[in-house]
Amino acid sequence: MQAVVLAAGKGTRLQPLTDDKPKALVEVDGRPIIEDVFDNLLAVGAEELIVVVGHLKEQLINRYGDAYRGVPITYAHQREQLGLAHAILQVESLVEDEFMLMLGDNVFRANLGDVVSRQREDRADAAFLVEQVPYDEASRYGVLDTNEYGEIVEVVEKPDDPPSNLVMTGFYTFTPAIFHACRLVQPSDRGEYELSDAIDLLIQSGQTIDAIRMEGWRVDVGYPADRDRAEAFLQGEAVPPAEVSGRAVDAPEAEMD
Repeated sequence: MQAVVLAAGKGTRLQPLTDDKPKALVEVDGRPIIEDVFDNLLAVGAEELIVVVGHLKEQLINRYGDAYRGVPITYAHQREQLGLAHAILQVESLVEDEFMLMLGDNVFRANLGDVVSRQREDRADAAFLVEQVPYDEASRYGVLDTNEYGEIVEVVEKPDDPPSNLVMTGFYTFTPAIFHACRLVQPSDRGEYELSDAIDLLIQSGQTIDAIRMEGWRVDVGYPADRDRAEAFLQGEAVPPAEVSGRAVDAPEAEMD
């Protein structure tokens, strides 16, 4: 399976760490975030890496060239950072079949292989890893709204008033159906073409979306404090919440496939 990595962002919230480098090259525990992303993808069977680059792209291209640990790399250029759905459209001509997608600023120690297995076994139109977070953090993510049966009925990107605390992480699998959905997306109030809106279109069209509960932990490195937290987990100086007792939530857990 091919793997797409989105690494075009400027990382303005990570300043000053991103003053002179793209976000994906910010180091966590002594190595760039994107190398951790690559290693995670290779571990679950990625046979080609397709990296969407933009801001300071030359640094990424010059550093990794055309292969990482023997796995070929192809680059796609997102000239304007107009959102994740827009970024995904930059790889449409390069993707041959179902593929993995990972955001280039997430550190994972989780069950990514379960998502890939579900995609291969069920031939779903999409599958993704989800987790529950504290409600005061949910507005940072794509939030899943569920019905009384725990079925996903809507995805809302960074809502001011989250309908739940069940959120998408930064790892997905898709079929090429996602490209058509991305082309239909209209700019959000933030002026971006949101991936969550494209997924919502898949849901509304009746296509199959499998959500897999995350086992383990991940850190979305959006701010310098997130980088420090990921380092503490990797170095064993702090224990990830999933290894203590799980995060406390204020609503019943949704049932998922």
